Amino acid sequence: MSLYSMSIVLTLLISFQWHMASGGVGMLYPRDSESRETKFLDGIWRFRADFSPSRNDGFTQEWWKKPLKETGPVIDMPVPASYNDVTEDKALRDFVGWVWYERSFFISSDWTNNRRVVLRFDSAHYYSFVWINGVQLMTHSGGHLPFEGEVQSLLNFNGPNYVTVAINNTLSPTTLPPGTIQYQTDTSRYPAGYFVQNLQMDFFNYAGIHRHVRLYTTPLIYVDDITILTDVQSDKGHVTYTIDVGGGVPKYMDVSVLDVNGQVVAKSSKTMDILTIPSPTLWWPFGMNQTIGYLYTLQVNASGDVYRQPFGIRTIRVTENQFLINERPFYCHGVAKHEDSDLRGKGLDYTLITKDFNLLRWLGVNCIRTSHYPYAEEIMELADRQGVAVIDESPGVGITNDNNMGNESLAHHIEVMSEMIRRDKNKPSVIMWSVANEPDTTRLAAVPYFKAVLQHTKDTDPAHRPVTFVCDQSYANDRVIPYVDVVCLNRYFGWYQDTGHLEVIQLQMHSWFAGFRNRTKKPIIVTEYGADTVAGLHREPSFVFTEEYQVEFLQEYHQEFDRAKQEFLVGEMVWNFADFMTPDGITRVLGNKKGLLTRQRQPKRAAFIIRDRYNAFANGSPASCGCSSPATKLSSKPHEYQWTDQTIIGK
Repeated sequence: MSLYSMSIVLTLLISFQWHMASGGVGMLYPRDSESRETKFLDGIWRFRADFSPSRNDGFTQEWWKKPLKETGPVIDMPVPASYNDVTEDKALRDFVGWVWYERSFFISSDWTNNRRVVLRFDSAHYYSFVWINGVQLMTHSGGHLPFEGEVQSLLNFNGPNYVTVAINNTLSPTTLPPGTIQYQTDTSRYPAGYFVQNLQMDFFNYAGIHRHVRLYTTPLIYVDDITILTDVQSDKGHVTYTIDVGGGVPKYMDVSVLDVNGQVVAKSSKTMDILTIPSPTLWWPFGMNQTIGYLYTLQVNASGDVYRQPFGIRTIRVTENQFLINERPFYCHGVAKHEDSDLRGKGLDYTLITKDFNLLRWLGVNCIRTSHYPYAEEIMELADRQGVAVIDESPGVGITNDNNMGNESLAHHIEVMSEMIRRDKNKPSVIMWSVANEPDTTRLAAVPYFKAVLQHTKDTDPAHRPVTFVCDQSYANDRVIPYVDVVCLNRYFGWYQDTGHLEVIQLQMHSWFAGFRNRTKKPIIVTEYGADTVAGLHREPSFVFTEEYQVEFLQEYHQEFDRAKQEFLVGEMVWNFADFMTPDGITRVLGNKKGLLTRQRQPKRAAFIIRDRYNAFANGSPASCGCSSPATKLSSKPHEYQWTDQTIIGK
């Protein structure tokens, strides 16, 4: 057997082993087909926050057993949306505890005929209980990933049905992100029972049903999960797939790979196989090739259940100095983002998503990071189609204390990474997993904790993408960087340190790069750098918070980036794409203002600086972007970087 044949067999075996380890429980995105139908439950729901002293009346009084309006006053609430900014009630905006949602719906009798019916929530923050017609269906812990359950046995096909949801946004030391509840017992200064939710992240803790709620049907024998791996050898694309079928053994299996025009380019009749596509069109990020975002479709027909899974053919490899996509050096000219906007908070909005992607293209962005949680699947699919590479990040932001790194936290973190990978494993835009943002990796407890999370992520992803976390600790004190594949760094020289002193930025950034390269010879991406800027505030000479200072601040970093990218820097990402909301605090005035754009998506002066720089990367010579080709070509100049110095409210 040739080495190549052995590698193909090993790939198939790894795919099968991962598939078996996952328990065969899929989370395919609901897509209508000849055999599947979707009914959205989005819209205006009935809503009530449990303001009782215990925040627990809903459970003690069993609100799910009767119409919510019979429990007390209810208001209208849009789904999907965060509930915080919809009303004029400050108490609801800052509410911590259980809120209750309810709506009625009808089901067509057509759905009773040998069908599975599944109720799916794409995201609800943070703890969720779901009842159908007064019967508990499921629970879920975590705020950014989908959960679902079969409901056909609970449905009333001859009248109205009711879905009731209780959601608690409390953050504890073991949630992701973590937080704490602080009680005040001094009744001379605080009301009886007074408490506050302390956050360990710098963005608002928006809550509610943030993404779609829908029912969908499948046949009783159905496609439960699909795993697709791709490789390129000798101008041939190899597509290794595994299909899990639920509900029984299929009578037949038809599998086809379709190109962008719907033409069949490969076929099989097996649940596991390796298909070969001669001269495939590869998936490329923006700026690397004319065929950006090219997607094939794996069309599966299992005993009449038809499902179509988009995928791209591309490879990823990391060397000491480069990040390679399809064996060509990739330089990330990107931004970090948030799911955040006026009124809807973190609620899904197609207009906003489309506007953001148009702005990403206008800026010349080829890469985003899902800071600091998994984004909506609709965002991920647009990234696939538009050739925007994604560093897919977990909600592990603010892991800064030993009680955030215990066994309970570790088990939940591993579960979240498994859910992320199960959802996003087939997306070609996902080029790397980030398990956390700015954890305190100087702590001894961080070593076993993050070694376990990083290794689990690497082992669980069937494609074995690179794995990282985003570091803001000193190169002298961090303990976890040696275990990542790519070093991701957040630094704010000239802002949080030496505020207003632009003259120190290049020297300090240079020393920072040298320190990390001395510790580990791995490529580096600067995943955050930026300065708060009030749109329309001007001063000459520049002053902090002015648009002039933001421009000069970024340009100082760019000079050092241009030196470092000739050797080991493989990306730069501005913090942030757009301004976003944060909790009340004396260091933030109505949110974080480090955006290139305002929260309403209007550009500041710095947006034009980034646009000129990034579009030059996309359209310029290899020297301008640090993207030498072929992959083996590296800078020949000598290496110059040498370092010489917990309670859940109402539960």
